[in-house]
Amino acid sequence: MFYRQKLLMALLEIFGGHLPSKDLQKYLFLYTKLCEKEKSYDFVPYKYGCFSFQSYKDKSKLIELGHLKDEQDWEIRDARKKYSKLLKNGEPKKIKLFNERYKHLKGRKLIHHIYKNYPYYAINSLLAKNILNDLELNNVRAEKINIKAPILATIGYEGISFEEYLNKLIRNDIKLLVDVRRNPISRKYGFSKKTLSSSLESLNIKYIHMPELGIDSTQRKSLVTISDYKKLFKQYRKDIALNNNATSELHSLFNTYKRIALTCFEHDHNMCHRGTLANFVQNKFDKIPIEHI
Repeated sequence: MFYRQKLLMALLEIFGGHLPSKDLQKYLFLYTKLCEKEKSYDFVPYKYGCFSFQSYKDKSKLIELGHLKDEQDWEIRDARKKYSKLLKNGEPKKIKLFNERYKHLKGRKLIHHIYKNYPYYAINSLLAKNILNDLELNNVRAEKINIKAPILATIGYEGISFEEYLNKLIRNDIKLLVDVRRNPISRKYGFSKKTLSSSLESLNIKYIHMPELGIDSTQRKSLVTISDYKKLFKQYRKDIALNNNATSELHSLFNTYKRIALTCFEHDHNMCHRGTLANFVQNKFDKIPIEHI
């Protein structure tokens, strides 16, 4: 098990070994916020509040390994196992203190506590209107992002979690993500086409894959120096200049959605073809504003 999975199991253990899904998400969120400097899990504002996609990926793995029952709720399969003993020194004590502080909060009360104190995570909630008072709802509305100015953004997922990536899109009010990888697959959780597109859809962000704007992986194998990258991107500019249909379609998508983002892997847009593509489109079509998020 990864350490984050051991922590998750130990947290579930201290709460009796069985929790409803909504409660588990809320306790895990609070623990990472209040008790960890380096977060084991990140969260996005989802239909029931704070939600970690990674935790559900881990749940599937923990079921496969025999640590959890294959149930909708979260339930330890073997209560005799002591997962707290697998943690670093000091962590079991923190978990115990956390439990003593929050075990009285369950269900609706727990949700209310999260929404009240962390209103950003309630912006997509289906429950907020039934749980919060008018003042608290106003605080949630104040967290909602509604940016009118058109933007052509670029974003890479190197070095960040899936949830951090999604939060960047949400906080920048991106309406459409354009995947410009030639092959939209990744060993990093969340970033293969199927998972990425379905997760974005659940957050009301459209997704489209445009492989014709990608670069074949074979062209990247010999990249070492800055000069190598410059040569690659110079050739890429020539290639996309000849692909008028693809760049025109991208411009049309920009005109329709107004706030769109081009995505690929690299953290630095200067080391990724998406930066070259954004500059090409900007120069070709009316000086479109660019932002690298």
